[in-house]
Amino acid sequence: MHIKRLLAAALLGALAACSDAGTDTDPASTEVTTASTTASATQETSAPPSAKTQPHDVRAQAASLMMVGVSNYDDALSALNQGAGGIFIGSGTDPNLLTALGRNIEALRKAVGRDFSVSIDFEGGRVLRHQGILGTFPSPQVMAQTMNPEQVRGMAKTMGDSLFAHGVTVNFAPVADIDAGLDVVGDRAFSADPNIDAEYAVAFAQGMLDAGVRPVFKHFPGHGRASGDSHTGQVFTPPLGDLENIDLVPYSRINVPGAGVMLGHMVVPDLGSPKNGLPSTLNPAAYQLLRTGSYRGGHPFDGVVYTDDLAMGAITGIMPVPQAVVASLQAGADQALWVTTAGLKEAIDATVAAVETGAYPRAQFEASVRRVGVL
Repeated sequence: MHIKRLLAAALLGALAACSDAGTDTDPASTEVTTASTTASATQETSAPPSAKTQPHDVRAQAASLMMVGVSNYDDALSALNQGAGGIFIGSGTDPNLLTALGRNIEALRKAVGRDFSVSIDFEGGRVLRHQGILGTFPSPQVMAQTMNPEQVRGMAKTMGDSLFAHGVTVNFAPVADIDAGLDVVGDRAFSADPNIDAEYAVAFAQGMLDAGVRPVFKHFPGHGRASGDSHTGQVFTPPLGDLENIDLVPYSRINVPGAGVMLGHMVVPDLGSPKNGLPSTLNPAAYQLLRTGSYRGGHPFDGVVYTDDLAMGAITGIMPVPQAVVASLQAGADQALWVTTAGLKEAIDATVAAVETGAYPRAQFEASVRRVGVL
């Protein structure tokens, strides 16, 4: 109840002008500069805006900060026509969206007439969405056990080539969490050793960039030793000092231009002042930790920061999705992700209201719009 009261107070100003906003319930440091990195950045930012998405349009800007899961072509077109900055291809998405001429992602781009991101979870192993179309690849742990980093980079490029050929521009991988025996992570991690984990995660990310796909390291500040599964409810990590010794080590070794980072929903017990008990996706202190690199060996990060799925139980047990979208953006996310289009209008309305009332500072809002770069 304490968490709910804190969040309600933080959101009151943002939601005052949007009475229906809460009603819907559903970074070894390696510098890499490659031609594909530049090409990827150009691909996502160079498209001229259409008349309905001019940069001065606050509603279009607000919508660009939202990434929604879609079920099929029509669902995707509806979300994009509302201004969504990206769509997410989940396991339940109609595979025709990847393959059907006239009703695939290429067709969506022609129909919408503006740039947008297309994301997916394509890690290898048990997390390979639409592998019948996009290909089958070993788990990250098997990659690390059977290949050297350069070979993993090559495999990741092959994976990325397949994604790119089907219109996908963002891959929510690699997992930078360590394997500490928690099944929700397990073989999705490259290693239980944070140094090995970092080396292979960087190689994987470089391969994705070689293919023109943005990799996204996840789940900051570390899900590997969390208390459970954030898909179903609230989870807790060890204290920040312990995370700095193990879970945050991969992030201290990662400096890959063009990559993004995803925050997870874990509660870090002593992160924030006062100790607010918020999931990291809703906790300004977690975003500040990432942005400033103010943890042992850390580096400042100025790339795109995504939330994990805001429709997970760790979030919906606290507030409905549209409120969580606003709260995550206020806290420091650049793009809020959830795996359905339900609540999109309400989330846009609430975000616009937050900007107009000052609850979501305009300078912060505009910085996120620039980083996301689809307008």
